[in-house]
Amino acid sequence: MNTNPHESFYGLGIAPGILQILNRMGFKSPTPIQHKSIPIAIEGKDIIGIAQTGTGKTIAFGIPLIQRLAQRKGRGLILVPTRELAIQVNDALIKFTPAFSLATAVLIGGESARPQINALRKNPRIIVATPGRLNDLAGQHKVRLNEVNVLVLDEADRMLDMGFAPQIEKIIRLIPKDRQTMLFSATIPGEIIKMASAHMKLPVRTEIAPTGTAAEGISQEIFVVHNDYKAKLLDEILKKYTGSVLLFTRTKRRASRVVHMIRAGGHSAAEIHSDRSFGQRKEALNGFKSGKYRVLVATDIASRGIDVKNIELVINYDLPDDPGNYVHRIGRTGRAKEMGHAISIASPDQGGDVRNIEKIIRKTIPLAKHDKIPTETFMHSYKPSLPKRHRNHPGRSYYHPRRRRFR
Repeated sequence: MNTNPHESFYGLGIAPGILQILNRMGFKSPTPIQHKSIPIAIEGKDIIGIAQTGTGKTIAFGIPLIQRLAQRKGRGLILVPTRELAIQVNDALIKFTPAFSLATAVLIGGESARPQINALRKNPRIIVATPGRLNDLAGQHKVRLNEVNVLVLDEADRMLDMGFAPQIEKIIRLIPKDRQTMLFSATIPGEIIKMASAHMKLPVRTEIAPTGTAAEGISQEIFVVHNDYKAKLLDEILKKYTGSVLLFTRTKRRASRVVHMIRAGGHSAAEIHSDRSFGQRKEALNGFKSGKYRVLVATDIASRGIDVKNIELVINYDLPDDPGNYVHRIGRTGRAKEMGHAISIASPDQGGDVRNIEKIIRKTIPLAKHDKIPTETFMHSYKPSLPKRHRNHPGRSYYHPRRRRFR
């Protein structure tokens, strides 16, 4: 058996029982973030793990969490931004926890709290939660956090983007200071540095790629067309690619319109965004996984937390408001060292948005052409000039530099 720590999980400090489970599950070699983070986290050190979406961060914090809880008393708490990600993380952990008699509980909004309260009565050792529901139950004294000795903040930048910072701060105040804190994310904005400084003890930073770098193995291209031709171009793309497609729109209304348009073209499609109930979102995601729906149309609520293997293509029907979300969107394909492809559609006046994306991914996205669709070029004179209050969102294209107002 290969014992090179760079090529196997052996030599990372992982307990034999967990190694046996990894072997049984067919995991032969760690991803770079797993290889760097697991030994540090197993030692109990605070850690900031930065890696692109789809590189195995759940296993990177899950194995140390389970191993440490199996060795000592206490409880682990994992905070995530969305319901879908909470379920995904729990599904990954329960493949390991039964061997160590570690029960889990998932606390998320959008579902009845009663089953979750019943799960808490069984004294789970690991809690996976969204900040809102956890704060609600803590306020009702249904969950106690004074036994938490391992805290994980997963997709921390996304939680901050969604406005969860006050709730996270409130939760952290309920947790003992003598704990291990692991923070995992694909990007590392200033707000996270501030949070780490306030709540972590000399964290070890493990960065697999520069912040915002798109995962290797994902080929990218961009079509520049007038808005009148976007629907026709999408139809041509869906004819060319026959596999599963994850398509992103900027707004919820746009997602609904695009779903109807795709269905009219003879393709099965579903939508997932914040206006859909949790049950509807769950059905759409499960239908996409099973092949019932070939195309899943989503807003950025799904740019992280969707763990669907073998997505052939990601389409940015609309460019994201925040250029950083481009990385998370296209990271839904090409997961776990597999190949993937991403196509973006832009209008001629979005050259500034594309340049901001290219600055983040540190590469130029190749321009593509289609023999049936007239393609354009970017307006080179378009250089968005943002006022101070919007400099944190350089990708937004709503500012008109001449009229000095926002549309």
